[in-house]
Amino acid sequence: MPASLSKSLKRFESLLSYRFRDPSILVEALTHSSYSNEHPDEAPTYNERLEFLGDAVLGLTVVEALFKAEERLPESEMAKLKSFLVSRTVLSEAARRLGLGSVVRLGKGEEASGGRNKDNILADALEAVFGAVFLDGNYNSARKVILSTLGGEIDKAIQTGMSHDHKTELQELTQNLYGSLPEYRVVKEEGKEHNKVFTVEVLIEGRRMGRGRGRSKKEAQMKAAREALDRLRSGD
Repeated sequence: MPASLSKSLKRFESLLSYRFRDPSILVEALTHSSYSNEHPDEAPTYNERLEFLGDAVLGLTVVEALFKAEERLPESEMAKLKSFLVSRTVLSEAARRLGLGSVVRLGKGEEASGGRNKDNILADALEAVFGAVFLDGNYNSARKVILSTLGGEIDKAIQTGMSHDHKTELQELTQNLYGSLPEYRVVKEEGKEHNKVFTVEVLIEGRRMGRGRGRSKKEAQMKAAREALDRLRSGD
């Protein structure tokens, strides 16, 4: 393993609060199919299988946390919250906090197209990391890492009941009220290609109703949609 990769992985492990006994499992979790396709001898496997495993471990951990919550949530509410907490939006933002984009291994094409900041690549790689921790350790190891990574989101979701996609809700509301769809516009991009911050505005019937900033366009759109929903509900 190159010294530079080893150093990056150790830094990532520190942020993850887990030290791998077998670092090769972590390397596989961080290897995208595009890298494996370009380097079949060096990387004959990639993170798809670990992602599948990690998805199951993540789901169990989240459901267990929801089940044990003091609020004694009904099954229907747990289902909604779980769906939100394991969503691509939540996972990709958690991955960004861990700096996962800087250590994921991508092919040249994905690298050039900004793959290190793509929601799907980050979310899938994070699930693969959870699966890798489960294999390298056990369920309790993976559970600790998941709760350390997503505990804040889980607590917030339980307290606020936030269990839905604001963009979808805004779309349904504007269709009912106006018979039209909201329009999202990127009004500002800041930072370097691999670490951009986007500012998005949402317009309804040509009127600016919300504004949001985020590490991805989707996050910024979600925040803008939430602001628009608040304004529409208040009659503004």
